[in-house]
Amino acid sequence: MSRIRKDEILERLVFTDGLIEAYARPDRERTEPAGDHWTEPVLLERVTYLRKLAHFSQGVAWDTVREFAGYSILLMVLVRSGDALADKEHSHTFIVLDGRATLLTGRTLERPGTAAADELRVGDFVGLMTRELRRGDVEHIGAAIPHQFLLSGDKGFSCMVIRINESGNLPRARDL
Repeated sequence: MSRIRKDEILERLVFTDGLIEAYARPDRERTEPAGDHWTEPVLLERVTYLRKLAHFSQGVAWDTVREFAGYSILLMVLVRSGDALADKEHSHTFIVLDGRATLLTGRTLERPGTAAADELRVGDFVGLMTRELRRGDVEHIGAAIPHQFLLSGDKGFSCMVIRINESGNLPRARDL
């Protein structure tokens, strides 16, 4: 029986086709670092800028921090309550950075209006549930689940959003 070297075990675990973008293959040169890092001060500086934009728009502003195969990371700021929204193709994970909001979710939206090709906006919730969100909370909303953020007072609400494509039309990492 032959012994497997530690390096060989690591190579078998790390350099398989199942891992995407995290590690460079030995036969390929990497063009960018194998990871991303954002500090809280940098994120909050971007939130401050987005808050100013939100005040001069319809009460919401967002910025794409990074896009990957099948998902993206955004920063979102609300300074007023938002419309009810149901994204048909993407689930969302919200990580609250600051502020407080009441999250409304439901099974369906009655009388929805269309906002974009993959979103439905405005309507009444059927099967309404509410949850209070504050700094540090993490909330996941599946694709096509209606949701709405309600704010009270003049305080804004900001969060990091991980937007995951669930439509099945994902590019392969090799094609990027």
